[in-house]
Amino acid sequence: MKKSLLSMLALTSASALALAGCAEPPSTTTTSPDATAETSAATDPSAAASETAGTGGEASDFLACMVSDFGGFDDNSFNETAHAGMIKAQDELGIQTKQIESNAEAEYAQNVRSMVDAKCNAIITVGFALASATEAAAKQNPDVDFIIVDHDSFEGVDNAKGLIFNTAQPAFMAGYAAAAMSTSGTVGTFGGAKYPTVTIFMDGFAEGVAYYNEAKGKDVKVIGWDTAAQDGQFVGGNNPFGDIPGGKNTASTLIAQGADIIMPVAGPAGEGALQAAKESGGKVNAIWVDTDGYVSLPQYGPQIVTSVVKAMDVAVFEAIKAAMDGEFSSDPYVGTLENGGARLAPFHDFESKMPEGLQAELDQIKADIISGKITIKSPAQPA
Repeated sequence: MKKSLLSMLALTSASALALAGCAEPPSTTTTSPDATAETSAATDPSAAASETAGTGGEASDFLACMVSDFGGFDDNSFNETAHAGMIKAQDELGIQTKQIESNAEAEYAQNVRSMVDAKCNAIITVGFALASATEAAAKQNPDVDFIIVDHDSFEGVDNAKGLIFNTAQPAFMAGYAAAAMSTSGTVGTFGGAKYPTVTIFMDGFAEGVAYYNEAKGKDVKVIGWDTAAQDGQFVGGNNPFGDIPGGKNTASTLIAQGADIIMPVAGPAGEGALQAAKESGGKVNAIWVDTDGYVSLPQYGPQIVTSVVKAMDVAVFEAIKAAMDGEFSSDPYVGTLENGGARLAPFHDFESKMPEGLQAELDQIKADIISGKITIKSPAQPA
């Protein structure tokens, strides 16, 4: 959910300053190779790491480490997907891994420092909120490779690689589909907080609806986001991406205004929108983001039309492999429709409910976005 995130970094400046302090190396718990890797962190971030050994390939001393944002590795969203990429590297490449789950923004710098002290070869930080801590640590530790999910590479920092995703592209397709499948003529979207990694989805969604209206001579309304004003509906508060009741309240506001398909871009808080949709008795449905929600949140499968997916697991795996093979580069990875790094998930239970010809139209839209025939205007897109 990035051409530039400087406007966001002020939110994490305290974390960057804390990096100058001395964080204790994480104590580790060794688990058997077949043990679950979804290990919850302890309350004390300095004791929150867990360690597992790879089961595939040749034994390796290469150590890849991951720091979550405060959403945690079981967020059914980007932390969980990024973590799956590291576990795939563990299983297929035979590397060692450590992980530490952050409980609050104030822990980011300390948690990154803990992984440096643990002698990790590659450190993956998940989420743009860790940008300040990641950049500072990379500058102080040039022999360590840093990988940050949902943030661009840092200018002048050769040992840090950004993994970014043009989710406006599949979100455009999702908006078109939502407009085609809405019965009320109103669809909605909302975010957790106003960050480019969030608004890029909302832009694409709204532009897709507008494209549908132009192509079909319709007037489907989008509520919750105004592309011209670059402003809209957000959960807000002190925990905008973790506040499930807040997400439900925000979705309910859009439902009260007539929206019958809603796309929350709010991490775990977006589950509140799924709850509201489920309680509507089939009158309201949702589009999930980051992961295929039909798979990650199966209890809401009947409410999830489709999902706008970021292949963070693939990007993380490839970045780790490059670091292990001595081929690491600070050039950012940009996931798109063309390379499969961003995509629209299957429609699952809604495939039989799609209007005739919609899938063919979506296939053509995808081809036209890739070819450049369709130009998406979102200012939050990667350069």
